[in-house]
Amino acid sequence: MQNQPVIPTDNRPPWQRLLLRWLISSLAIFAATWLVPGIEFSGPGWQIGVVALVFGLLNALLRPLIYLLTCPLVLLTLGLFGLVINAVMLGITSALADQLGIQFHVYGFWPAFFGGLVISLVATALSFLAGDTNVQVVRVK
Repeated sequence: MQNQPVIPTDNRPPWQRLLLRWLISSLAIFAATWLVPGIEFSGPGWQIGVVALVFGLLNALLRPLIYLLTCPLVLLTLGLFGLVINAVMLGITSALADQLGIQFHVYGFWPAFFGGLVISLVATALSFLAGDTNVQVVRVK
């Protein structure tokens, strides 16, 4: 009998996982505003949480549709078109934040592109550090 890998289970309740992801998204968006020229935020700190909420809702509702419509491009570029989709999501988030009266602005495609990249990298790293992402190493003999 071969050893089967054990996948750790997350014992947190769903509301704690959701809150953790929201906090991680807020920190990742803050990192993007700090690191990427062309992305600006001014206002009280709680508003960055609203921006993260808008960004998360857009990613949950609109992103699958955009991936479905651009599936040939995503496949043709071996997934790199996903970075462009991240930039589009960040641009839409900027427009919606402006409609909500939040001073979060993304000025152009390239700041949105690099901002989406920073948000993805920071969110992945923080999720890993918080134990929200399961990492499994399988050794094959």
